[in-house]
Parts: sequence; structure tokens; C-alpha cells
Amino acid sequence: MACVVLLRKGNRPHVAMAWMVVVLAVPLVGVIAYLLVGETRFGAFRIRRHAKIMSEVDCAANHVHHDAQTRHFKLEPAQYQIAAVAQLTSHCVPLAGNKLWLSGDSQEVITRMCDDIDRAKLHVHLLTYIYLTDKAGQQVAHALLRAVGRGVSCRVLVDGVGSKVFLKSALRNKLLQGGVNVCEALRVNMLRLVISRLDLRNHRKFLVVDGIIGWTGSQNIAEAGFAPKAKYAPWVDCTVRLDGPLVKELQMIFIEDWYMESQEDIDNLLKIEPAFQSGGVIAQSFATGPNFQNDAVTQLIQSAVQIANEEIVLTTPYFVPDYATLSALAVAARRGVRVHLVVPARNDSMWVRLASRSLFRNLLECGVRIHEFQNGLLHAKTIVVDRSTAIVTSANLDRRSFELNFEAGIIVYNTDFAGQLRFLQSKYIEQSTEILAEKWAQRRWFDRLIDNAGGLLSPLL
Repeated sequence: MACVVLLRKGNRPHVAMAWMVVVLAVPLVGVIAYLLVGETRFGAFRIRRHAKIMSEVDCAANHVHHDAQTRHFKLEPAQYQIAAVAQLTSHCVPLAGNKLWLSGDSQEVITRMCDDIDRAKLHVHLLTYIYLTDKAGQQVAHALLRAVGRGVSCRVLVDGVGSKVFLKSALRNKLLQGGVNVCEALRVNMLRLVISRLDLRNHRKFLVVDGIIGWTGSQNIAEAGFAPKAKYAPWVDCTVRLDGPLVKELQMIFIEDWYMESQEDIDNLLKIEPAFQSGGVIAQSFATGPNFQNDAVTQLIQSAVQIANEEIVLTTPYFVPDYATLSALAVAARRGVRVHLVVPARNDSMWVRLASRSLFRNLLECGVRIHEFQNGLLHAKTIVVDRSTAIVTSANLDRRSFELNFEAGIIVYNTDFAGQLRFLQSKYIEQSTEILAEKWAQRRWFDRLIDNAGGLLSPLL
């Protein structure tokens, strides 16, 4: 088994070394664990099917908006760099004419989502990792049922693990009986256990209404109280509502995922072109996943760090990045960029918390300022660069989002929007306690030992 780990194509040295330690330390458990989750196996059938779908849906013609105004814009030289990376990995180009609305209030977001669903005339497409049967889940379900009653086609795609309770619930049955088409993404069964990894998940979160209104960010269909893990609540999210040409790109992502799981081809809906919004901003979408095998998330984040000249602020609930991203953050701080990292003080994953804390000392010594959010679990995944470029995404700063999950997000090239997001980030920082390098270095030896022990597993998390 050790030879298999070493010979495996694409294994990063630190990941291979971590697996070697596990396999040699606890052979039986290590071998079983490696066979289950040690390789990014997507399954030959799904790979072929995905390639077919991409050739039909993700073609150059579908990315072209026929209104020439969407292509008339100018970016800063540094912004062109990150735009090029996003385009190469996700094929979407920046588009002008998008009106955006930003919110960090979960209840406000759910309510306004339902308002948009209530105005739907043609179709509603919802993709979420977690769908809870709480008040928020009921609220969205009732809006979907009202839409079906008006003759609107409603499709809901939920992850097989994140929404496993919902998939067995009376609420799901009620939606199905009411005419809502509910589909499970990446179904969990014994066959998938044999041919692919069970922990490859669809972590994307967005809503598309009539092909002209879109929502994306970190918001699941769940109340901020998040009943399954209430002791960490409230969950603090960040979500964007879109009205403009970029909505077509979100629609395309949904169509690809829906086609993959349901075998229903609805790419004719891409004929709908959201209107250019006068006074709107330039924005670009991206979608990543293990089937692409192009390290899109980590490349985008590293590009964002590298173009920063004055300041970069990152918020994430889970911070276990790869070595290259860590190095990029450290180098940015050393060259004089103000680097702020905001993470939750209390994390729902003990191992992630330990692994994260094992990385803090080197970052602090390089000048990175680390803030631990005190008022709940900060779930917002955001980046602001020089108050001019903003990223809102479903992706965490960890290996799962970098390599294993299907993720999505948007990049906004606009100082006003970036300023709004930076203001929201400042509110997070105000509710945080900053970790000081001197005090961190003086922690008890036992605390350092525990954190560093957890850090040994960071390549596997």
C-alpha cells in the first residue's frame, strides 16, 4: 500500500507523506481509509458523462452575450490577471452591466429569495449543499409550491450528504407531491463506494429565477440558528443577489449539474439572456470541481493574493490551505501588504480547528493579522483585494474546496461593491479577537503540542 501511495499520479509530496504516516502507523485503518478517501476518484462513467455535458453546454457560443455592451469595459492591469485565471479554469469572461445586492443577514436573504420565487413566471432553479427542514426550509418550500401552482417549473438539486435528512423528510415528499422536481446530487450508495470517493460533494449554493435573477454565496437553505449544530450558532453568511448578464453563467452551471444528476437536458433555457443593467458592475463567475482537475480555486485565491498591493482581507470558516497558498499569504505580508485573515473562534470541526491553529505562528511571524470571530460560526467565504476587487464564493480555504468539492462563486471588479463587502468584513473584525504574535508564541507547550499534532493531518482534511 505504501508503494501505491507513492506511485499515485498527481499526489502532492506532503499529502503522500501524510498518508504514508497513517498507513504505517495504523496499517489496517490506514489502508481502509486510503481506499475510501485517499484518491480523488470521480468514476469513469461520470467523467465521460461530464465531458459530454461540457461539450454540449459549456461551449463558447453559450458564454457569449449578444448585447455588445456587456463586453465594453476596462479593468485595472492587476484585475486582468485574476480575470485571465478565472477564464482559463471556468471559461467565463467578465461581463459588464450587473446590478448586485449584498447581504450578511440570513433571514433577510431567505425572505428576499422567496420574494423572487413568488415573482417567477417560467422556472426556478435551486442548488444547495444543505437543505434543512427548519423555518427557512419551510419558507422556501412554500414559495416553491406556490410557484408550481402558477405553472412555474421548479427544480431543486441538493447534495446527497449535506441534505441527507431532507431527502428522507416529509417536506421533500410534500414538494414532490406538489410538483417540485427534487434531485439528489452525488447519491451515496455502495456502487459509488466502489467506483469513486463518497466525500466528493456538491458544495455549490445558488438560486436562479427565470434565467434573469440569481443568488450565490455561502447561504444554505437553513436558519442562522442551524439546528444540527446549534451550539456553534449563529451561522454568519454572505450572499449576493444578481440582476444582469452574469446570471446566465449561474444558469449554465445549474444546467450542467442538473443534466449530470437527472439526465434531463434543459440547455434550451440558455437562450434566455438577462438584460444589461445600466449602471451595473463588471463581474465574472467561476465553477470548480474534482472533475476539472485544474486546481481552479487555489489558483484564483493565489492570484488574488499576488495582485494585492495595499490590503487583502479573507474570511473563511475552515482554514487549512495548501502550502502554496500559505506561502502566498506570507510573502504578501512580508512585501508590505496588509493581510487580514478572519476565522471563527469556535469551529464545528475539531480537527480543522487544530490544523488551522498549527499554521498561525508562521503567518503571524510574517505579519499576517489573524482575527477570531466571537459571535457564532463565521461561514462567509469572502476576499477583498485593495478595496477594488471582491470575491464571494461557496469555497472554503481548505483542501476539500481546493480539490474535492464542486464550488462556485463570483469575482466583482468594482470599488463600490468591494467597499460594501469590506465594510461587512470590518464588522466581522469588530466582533473578533485579534491573535497577537507575542502571546501566541507564549502558549503552553501542551496547547502547541495538540495543535501541531492536528496539523500533521492537515494535508488529509
